[in-house]
Amino acid sequence: MRAVQSISEPGHLCWVDLATTDVQRAAAFYGRLFGWSTEAQAAGGGRFNTFYGVDGPVGSMYQLSGAQVAAGVPAHWTMYISATDVDRTAETVTRLGGQVVVPAQSIAGVARIALIADPAGAIVGLWQSPVGRGGRR
Repeated sequence: MRAVQSISEPGHLCWVDLATTDVQRAAAFYGRLFGWSTEAQAAGGGRFNTFYGVDGPVGSMYQLSGAQVAAGVPAHWTMYISATDVDRTAETVTRLGGQVVVPAQSIAGVARIALIADPAGAIVGLWQSPVGRGGRR
């Protein structure tokens, strides 16, 4: 299995996040289903878990907050598409009729990300790897 993050060319799928209501249960499920292991780490003022396959990291997972669950946000996967410059790409989204759902933000040592919606409302993430990890700033 090739880790998705190894594809850093702009416009390619490069990462996936699982937002879940039960991190332990999801880790056990995907561990049994695909043989993935998880490793917890701090990022962005919270905690997330990286999923590891045979060849390295394949995605990450985080716990939805109580407020998100109360607001009806279901467990879901978000895929990320690699971008050379997340900020500039997010600006282009609005010019093309899309919407920036979560403005660009840096996750220290991991990536610069944003969430966007296309004109039909489909949500996807933008991902800019830091310099030295496949990025091109």
